[in-house]
Amino acid sequence: MSTVTASIRIAAPPAEVWKTVMDPSRLQDWVTIHRALRHADDGPPRVGFEMDQRIHLRGVSLEVHWRLTECQTEKRAVWEGRGPARSRARTEYTLQAQDDGHTRFDYANEFSPPLGVIGALASRALVGGMPEREANRTLERLRTLLERA
Repeated sequence: MSTVTASIRIAAPPAEVWKTVMDPSRLQDWVTIHRALRHADDGPPRVGFEMDQRIHLRGVSLEVHWRLTECQTEKRAVWEGRGPARSRARTEYTLQAQDDGHTRFDYANEFSPPLGVIGALASRALVGGMPEREANRTLERLRTLLERA
């Protein structure tokens, strides 16, 4: 299993950050590896909410089915994903209001490749430090998007 974490401070209140990051139709605006939203449940985010996403990493497109397993409005969300060949992912968003009206946004992603140890070694060789770079690029895009608004 590999874990990637990143944090950023955004000049926007938690309500605005939450509204953006929890809207599947906005993924294309800030997630660098996002390519397509295949399906998303209707209505507001809630435990059990599901979506299907196509992502692209190192020349490979992958379909991921996501389910929201924890949801504390404007504070915390946990998505659990299933990809090809029994790969799994867990993505967590944590939002903290700052005294000056800003939001600290913490992102964590755990990825479990298929095929156990062999899959983990192959994943490390294929991807290297790319997930961390992409996480930081994604959060910079989110900040730019929200601070421009």
